[in-house]
Amino acid sequence: MRIPVGLCGLALLASASYADIAPEEIGLETLGDSQPTWFVSKSTMGAGFLFDAATGEMQGTLSLTPYTPVIERSVARGETYAAEIYYERLHRGKRNDVLTIYDHENLAAIAEVDLPDKVASLNFPEYLSLTDDDRFLTIYNLTPGQSVSVVDLETRAFVGEISTPGCALQMAVEDRGFLMICGDGSLQLIYLDESGQERERLRSDAFFSVDEDPVFDKPVRTPDGWQLISFEGLVFEVTVDGSSIDISEPWSLVTEAERAENWRIGGVQVYDVHLDMDLLFTVMHQGGVDTHEDPGTAVWVFDRGTQKRIGEIEFESPINGVLATQSGDPLLLVASAYDANVEVVDILKLRKLRTINTGQSIGLMVLYP
Repeated sequence: MRIPVGLCGLALLASASYADIAPEEIGLETLGDSQPTWFVSKSTMGAGFLFDAATGEMQGTLSLTPYTPVIERSVARGETYAAEIYYERLHRGKRNDVLTIYDHENLAAIAEVDLPDKVASLNFPEYLSLTDDDRFLTIYNLTPGQSVSVVDLETRAFVGEISTPGCALQMAVEDRGFLMICGDGSLQLIYLDESGQERERLRSDAFFSVDEDPVFDKPVRTPDGWQLISFEGLVFEVTVDGSSIDISEPWSLVTEAERAENWRIGGVQVYDVHLDMDLLFTVMHQGGVDTHEDPGTAVWVFDRGTQKRIGEIEFESPINGVLATQSGDPLLLVASAYDANVEVVDILKLRKLRTINTGQSIGLMVLYP
């Protein structure tokens, strides 16, 4: 084959030019101290993207499996935990469930703890829970049998499995305890001993009807304990004192006039509480019975002390969830229902500050304090 002399010259010149170019080296960025305005946005089947709500800037990525329900962070240990499910062929083949431990500095996996292959993989905030002393992590299992796996974070070892038939979630309370919502309308309280084994189990009386008005399985922390809200907008305050599970008489989010207009709570991440200000934020929409998963058109703001609505934020596009930062200048993060946007709202002024495009649909937002 004959090659024109001109083309040969061009080829030699190109080779010489490329030889003078130093290859690019891949760098490694590290995170500084986490801020109270940092949060992780996760899609139903995607990775976790870390953002700063105060600036709108992305900070990093947690390379989670498609079947990771939620993350839990220990500030004291500088670690983030994810109960992850792996399949040999991505979506099929042999299954292996592990607790992956990520460091803060690089968001890199630094250890794994093998788990029973039972982890529930829906995006629920309380599918993982740290005990109050940061010693043990509890993980919710569903096969459909219900149980909780316990991991010792000091030794990074699986401790054992606790059977919890009919009860789900874990809401941490003092003295290495956690509450669970049960299908008979009650709450279950389990305490762990110093080795992570079950020490005591208690049960409350039934306080809601699963058939008539169930509570959302999305509890949130309050200054004194936990808050539960029913599909019809009844608010229950839950506190624990030793062997006593105290559940308040409910108060209602909606007035009779608003109920007649079919205003009700709904969405995916349906409500949250700012602890220091004791404010409750709820995603609201107008709809009939069984629309508790429908997106909202507004966020209502309540003073939990007076149990009165004190503000309202309307949105042009449907919204699916809220998350309140616990910072000195508090921000409310509002997730869009149908795109990748998170609206950042100044809580004190009830004014929109910015929009963050997270790059994926939003199934869950988690603070990364």
